[in-house]
Amino acid sequence: MMGAMARRMLLVRLEAAKMRRLHTIPVVAVAVAAAVALSCMNLFRPEAPVVGADPDAWPWASLLLNAAMMNALVHPVLVAVIASRQTDIENTGAGWTLNSTTGVGPGALCRAKTTLLAAVLALAVAAETAATIGLARVRGYTVPLEWGQWIQYAVLLWLVDGVFVGAHVWLAAKWDNQLICVGVGLLGAFTAMYMLLAPSAIARMVPWGYYAVITNTRLVDRQAGGVRYGSIDLPWVVGFLLLALAVLAWATHRMDRVER
Repeated sequence: MMGAMARRMLLVRLEAAKMRRLHTIPVVAVAVAAAVALSCMNLFRPEAPVVGADPDAWPWASLLLNAAMMNALVHPVLVAVIASRQTDIENTGAGWTLNSTTGVGPGALCRAKTTLLAAVLALAVAAETAATIGLARVRGYTVPLEWGQWIQYAVLLWLVDGVFVGAHVWLAAKWDNQLICVGVGLLGAFTAMYMLLAPSAIARMVPWGYYAVITNTRLVDRQAGGVRYGSIDLPWVVGFLLLALAVLAWATHRMDRVER
């Protein structure tokens, strides 16, 4: 047991060394900066300090809704790009074959890549959330922040990102043409944005719809632009995450049994 754990940690450390050469962190930083900039555009309106000081305007809920919309656009692409970069190095450098000679199957390698990328995404989500809140404070948001709502959304965003990064690692390993992996991410971004406008019953049926399902803010008055916090379909979210993890576990273990 301990030997298997040590072997997995060694694989993750080796993937971290590859990540440094691929400059993945700067790519993630650019995506986070873009998401924050898009989410916070309304903060630079002249009336932003007034809105941020009015509890009846629900400024933090409005900001969280803006962030959720931008995350639905940016994160599927970010996940696809970093998964493709981390995996394509094996396609171009015969890494699958070299690792197989040491007893490391492609499935185990994919799981190590997913573990590392999920950790990077956790830092990205935390940095993005902190930057968004910090910028709002600088722009005069003095209304007390609903920490629970923001933390709930951030954690669920990371979990959804995590299962998608695993899926994209598998896609990038399965097909050498990385346009497939990145193209699916682009398609997912547009789908996720559309699902924010679709009925929740439809969003729950589409994988990228869970970027909308985890959004805990709602537009309640289109004319006045009122936004309020709302409940999410947590059983559906948990079910989706468990199903996705089960499918990814099956797919990667099957890769270890089937000769690449």
